Amino acid sequence: MTDTHCPYCSLQCGMTLVRKGPRLEVSERSFPVNEGALCRKGWTATGLRGSRERLTTPMVRDRATGEWTAATWDEALDLIASKLADLRDAHGADANAVFGGGGLTNEKAYQLGKFARVALGTSQIDYNGRWCMSSAASAGNQAFGVDRGLPFPLADIERTDVCVLVGSNLAETMPPAARHLDRLRENGGKVVVIDPRLTPTGERADLFLQPVPGTDLPLALGVLHLLDAAGAVDEDYIAERTTGFEDVRRSVAAWWPEMVERVSGVEAAQLRELASLLANAEKVMVLTARGAEQHAQGTATVLAWLNVALALGMPGKAYAGYGCLTGQGNGQGGREHGQKADQLPGYRMIDDPAARAHVAAVWGVDPETIPGKGRSAYELLDALGTPEGPKSLLVFGSNIVVSAPNATHITSRLTSLDLLVVADMVMSETAALADVVLPVTQWAEETGTMTNLEGRVILRQAAVTPPDGVRSDLDVIAGLAARLGVVQGVSVGYSPVDRPELPGLPGPTWSTDPEEIFEELRAATKGGKADYSGITYDRIREEDGVFWPCPEDTEGTPRLFADSFFHADGRARFIDVDHRGAAEQPTADYPLHLTTGRVLAQYQSGAQTRRIKDLPDEGAFVELHPLLADRVGAHDGDPVVVRTPRGEMKAPARIVTTIRPDTVFVPFHWVGANKLTNDALDPSSRMPEFKVCAAAVSA
Repeated sequence: MTDTHCPYCSLQCGMTLVRKGPRLEVSERSFPVNEGALCRKGWTATGLRGSRERLTTPMVRDRATGEWTAATWDEALDLIASKLADLRDAHGADANAVFGGGGLTNEKAYQLGKFARVALGTSQIDYNGRWCMSSAASAGNQAFGVDRGLPFPLADIERTDVCVLVGSNLAETMPPAARHLDRLRENGGKVVVIDPRLTPTGERADLFLQPVPGTDLPLALGVLHLLDAAGAVDEDYIAERTTGFEDVRRSVAAWWPEMVERVSGVEAAQLRELASLLANAEKVMVLTARGAEQHAQGTATVLAWLNVALALGMPGKAYAGYGCLTGQGNGQGGREHGQKADQLPGYRMIDDPAARAHVAAVWGVDPETIPGKGRSAYELLDALGTPEGPKSLLVFGSNIVVSAPNATHITSRLTSLDLLVVADMVMSETAALADVVLPVTQWAEETGTMTNLEGRVILRQAAVTPPDGVRSDLDVIAGLAARLGVVQGVSVGYSPVDRPELPGLPGPTWSTDPEEIFEELRAATKGGKADYSGITYDRIREEDGVFWPCPEDTEGTPRLFADSFFHADGRARFIDVDHRGAAEQPTADYPLHLTTGRVLAQYQSGAQTRRIKDLPDEGAFVELHPLLADRVGAHDGDPVVVRTPRGEMKAPARIVTTIRPDTVFVPFHWVGANKLTNDALDPSSRMPEFKVCAAAVSA
């Protein structure tokens, strides 16, 4: 029996794995986040164990014939390293790029960022977490001076008075967390849900608002307008703990309820009802998720709701405040330790000289050799194979072909590369395009830490040995680093910095032991915003998770902002924002709004869940309202075609009364949905506009 955690979402639910002969079964265990409960994905999480679709040997594809050939690990790594070295010599260090994932452990994320900057010498690294909660991260940094999804434990939801969920379908995406909403209502609290679709989460709401996709921002502006007009803002809190409110107060004056109704479709009476709920509550919690954040104005939308929370005096108050419901399993930790183009470990910014000096000392390299800021995720993919862009891409923990916006275009960029390498458990849609595919371990076969949506660092522990021929991502990174000439500062042929020996510097090390890497991570994060220096594997085991920030020899902090915010003056910032609207508005040819999202039985790109036979996989579908179905002649279960300016897809219709008549919904777990989505980017977070674009539908 091994105590560990679920491999899927950011709850990181606790579970026990029980070995019964060749089988591995999931059993419940007590863990604060899920209290023994699991969703159907968690209960079936061992379903890939022993699957015939599991990759167990490196594969090399012949570009001329398309045929795959099995290779030894040495052959595969030698081939990759040789091509990486040749591309760098011919085109410079930024010819090679790395794309990571929000499901990688902290140790892998840390080692991958270090590998890119030291072994490859490239600035071109980013990850799919840029498409998860980067808008909330950008807003949190601007308003609070720090980015942490939830600055309080998830269970605090039960003890607030009003919980406002903006763009979250918690009941389907994180089912064990929905109990907190039920308990809140049992305690006399109210749940408000804002979503273009009446989801199972919306059905739990005391108040449900159904806006036009992409208009969550004017709703927040209108709410703050009403709160200020009613004298319900906390003037003392604003004066003592914040700056910038007067500019925001002036800007929201224009957003009276009827104006908001005209833009969002939400009745003015409903907006007044929401404002009244908030004005009369002692404790208010505002939680955003991808529905509000995956927009070209996602950061501004989150900031607008943050302004509401600050105006009410909630951040830092017990059982109240603002939080973001992180999506991916390590969406929080994955961006804290160096996978993002602009960050170094500990959430240090890569253009900060002090940050570079600190991390360089831990790595044993000269700070000048660490590259600067690279391209964000979509911009990186968009540049692949272009004259000024990378010529190779190493992919860890991501299925880009399914998950990228404007996916047909991005697929063409992947196929234009000189070298595409994918490390994965199965032959995903992205792996099928690769030149080399490396078979790597899955969650139950490896140990490592994750950071859940609360900022709680937890430990996944290996329960079984991997199949013969399978290695961990850490082995891949160490093997390539050795071949690229960086083994404890000693050059072995190729040098990524053109200076194989840096006098007085020990050079980098490339351990494959997760705990050793975590010890190095602790040193690299010490003194940073995301300080893990006081966290150890032993502490995590003893305490069932430790919150960051946790400086050395101190306790982790489960609730932030009680005394001050993370800006130098200790104050939070009101940020004045206004509504621009979606980047792509409906037209005569594309008169509808398309939005995308998840379904209960599948996860992310579906690379794992679509291969587990105990999870229902009915494929993609198109959800539309009966009025729209009648207009276009669509019938339930029959195929319909959805078109956008980027492409089209065909899938069965699901005719429901729970969606707006001007909107269609497509889940994104299968190839298709992201062939339609818009690649317009948020100017701050560089988040693509997954959640709304102009569309047409026909039978």
